[in-house]
Amino acid sequence: MQNGHEWRPLEISPADVQAEASAEGLSRYLKASVDLGDLLVKEKALVFRGFDAKEDSLGPIIDELLPNRAAYVHGNSPRTKVGRNVYTSTEYPAEFVISMHNELSYAHRWPTRLLFFCAVAPATGGATPVVDGVKWLASLDDEVREAFAGGVRYTQNLHGGRGLGKSWQQTFETDDPEEVERFLTEAEASWEWRRDNALRVTHERRSTLRHPVTGAEVWFNQSDQWHPATLGKDAAALAKVLPADELPQTVSFADGRPIPPEYVLQVRDRGLSAAVDVDWRAGDLMLIDNVLVGHGRQAFSGERRVLVAMSS
Repeated sequence: MQNGHEWRPLEISPADVQAEASAEGLSRYLKASVDLGDLLVKEKALVFRGFDAKEDSLGPIIDELLPNRAAYVHGNSPRTKVGRNVYTSTEYPAEFVISMHNELSYAHRWPTRLLFFCAVAPATGGATPVVDGVKWLASLDDEVREAFAGGVRYTQNLHGGRGLGKSWQQTFETDDPEEVERFLTEAEASWEWRRDNALRVTHERRSTLRHPVTGAEVWFNQSDQWHPATLGKDAAALAKVLPADELPQTVSFADGRPIPPEYVLQVRDRGLSAAVDVDWRAGDLMLIDNVLVGHGRQAFSGERRVLVAMSS
């Protein structure tokens, strides 16, 4: 128990599962564990600790934990691809906190599972906070939940190679405009090619989601992370000189009405307040159900290398 919250991820050690304290031991346990999916749905998040996993020995473990490993296509955060659909966690300055979110909740398709691996633990801080999406939704005022009931509209302005934020080539992991258009058609998004090979993408999404197995309704959108009110002084200054629809990314209610700043600040702050921190040790892995659980990042000092992979 932490910060008065009843839920936290289930920690699994070699002794718990009578496995060898090695990456090979974890891989063998996972191969023999036919009910891992049921366990994940029940516990929402699992931490594997003490198996001495290394970055160069992750392949078999990832294959067992993520049977349908997916690429980070349409992702809006800066990352580096380091292997077959394996990425660095969001490359955001160490002094800042990354608020709670479900990965790619703004996209047409989102991963069902996320796997984090700690290659290098930070000197201080750097925990990955996780939040039960049911508790997050329940923590919001009725007024806020009702306002979001109709969903949200996300707008991205993706440059063609030079500009603020990510390019469309980075976002969709391709240089082929036709491939991007096929993706966006399937995603039921609207788009417009603009001058200088830039691309504007607009898409409406739900604000909550029901888990396909449990039926639990969870908060499931990233409106707070797309809203200028939560993005710090630099973003606020940019929002004063650029129209909202010219910012690298912005959000409104699905019908186009602006979202009041106090609403997204409440969403951000209560998500963080309801979360529990998972502190990293080198070799740790954490698997989360990406619908039931949101995640973020605490500020840190020193070197921190946490990798992430996801499953459709």
